[in-house]
Amino acid sequence: MRVAIIGCTHAGLSAAIQILTEQPSAQVTVYERNDNVSFLSCGIALYLSQQVAELQDMMYFSPEQLSELGARVKIRHDVLKVNTKRKVLLCQDMTTKVIFQDHYDKLIIATGSYVNVPPIIGVDDSRVLFCKGYEQAQRIKRQAEKSHTIAVIGGGYSGVEIAESFATTGHDVILIQGNDQLLNNYVDPFLSQEVVTLLREHQVKVLINDRVNAFISDGDHVGIQTQHELLRADLAIVCTGFSANTELVSDQVEVDRHDAIITNCYMQTSDPDVYAAGDACVTHYNPTNADAYIPLATNAVRSGILAGHNVLGNRRQSMGTQATAALKIFDYHIATTGITLKNAQKINDHVASVCYQGNYRYSFMGTPIKVTIVLVYDRQNREVLGAQLFSRHEIAQSANTISLAIQNHNTIDELAFVDMLFNPNYDQAFNYLNLVAQLAIKQEQTPNK
Repeated sequence: MRVAIIGCTHAGLSAAIQILTEQPSAQVTVYERNDNVSFLSCGIALYLSQQVAELQDMMYFSPEQLSELGARVKIRHDVLKVNTKRKVLLCQDMTTKVIFQDHYDKLIIATGSYVNVPPIIGVDDSRVLFCKGYEQAQRIKRQAEKSHTIAVIGGGYSGVEIAESFATTGHDVILIQGNDQLLNNYVDPFLSQEVVTLLREHQVKVLINDRVNAFISDGDHVGIQTQHELLRADLAIVCTGFSANTELVSDQVEVDRHDAIITNCYMQTSDPDVYAAGDACVTHYNPTNADAYIPLATNAVRSGILAGHNVLGNRRQSMGTQATAALKIFDYHIATTGITLKNAQKINDHVASVCYQGNYRYSFMGTPIKVTIVLVYDRQNREVLGAQLFSRHEIAQSANTISLAIQNHNTIDELAFVDMLFNPNYDQAFNYLNLVAQLAIKQEQTPNK
């Protein structure tokens, strides 16, 4: 069997390894435009904050290792065109410029995503950079070393993370968010305000509901014209989200309205010989029981393994995702899973949330640390739909527990009394996840709530 994989970061690499592990005799050819595989772009903030000295350390697998497994690795090769009817790829060696054709029996699209370029005047200014890939991270680091004031455009996961990174390296930081809260896909307004407060306490200038209209060349600086004021910075970093990179096949397989590839539970597209994985495709979002575009490394790895497994014969179905994620900001941890109340209310009028705040363990232990948890649930069937946790205590693994509860359709009644360990070193007689669910039960027992 000849399997071609276009793109080799998390999804493409996982697919290749899976195929060659299961069926070493398969002829697997990997096409990658960059000169590396497996770059962890989610670690860019660690590099910018100097917690990781070398960007190369963000790579967990090499082209040589992939070749040793038996893959034909075409690094610095661009796939120019795909003909799914003839099963032909038109490819170019980006070094020699030689163009050639390749044939496949099965194709895996793992072309990832690209940074959204907002329609802002002056966005092509040399002091306006984007943040996703290896080379982009290097360029940001070089220019940041010569900069004093850095503006970050976009208050999502990446924007908040990068703003926090530069706030720890002696830079003046401006964070500009065009809508009414930070991290709007991850937390509800209450916790967003906690993040804003935390950033401002560390001298980050946070602007909410202030859209950037233009970048203006200003000598050695860049002017940033927002709806309300003109700001000056030495460097602007745009973090306004990602879109699926599917131009090669978007007219040959079924895509959604955002051009993300639609797959079935086996990662198979509308063409039975074409599979897709990672940021190039949608995934099934369990809290809403619908497909959604969720570009996360965790989804990419899992979907890549599934594509690699199922390209040999559809045998393993996707379990979907809760979009579980975590973020460390200064000395606080934010962990989220599932849907927020604000987003749930857009599609469901019988949802509710409760907010628990209390010490993670008894005060007699001498170091009481507050944990804040927002739990989102369905009032009709009482199923858990999402959770957001915020604390100086490391609560990230608790988001994984809630993720499993959502995956398994557990109710607030089950979460309230599920068996969890008790030891004064770790928690109270009832774990804080039990307690927030008990709070939800109490809320449902209260009339007119």
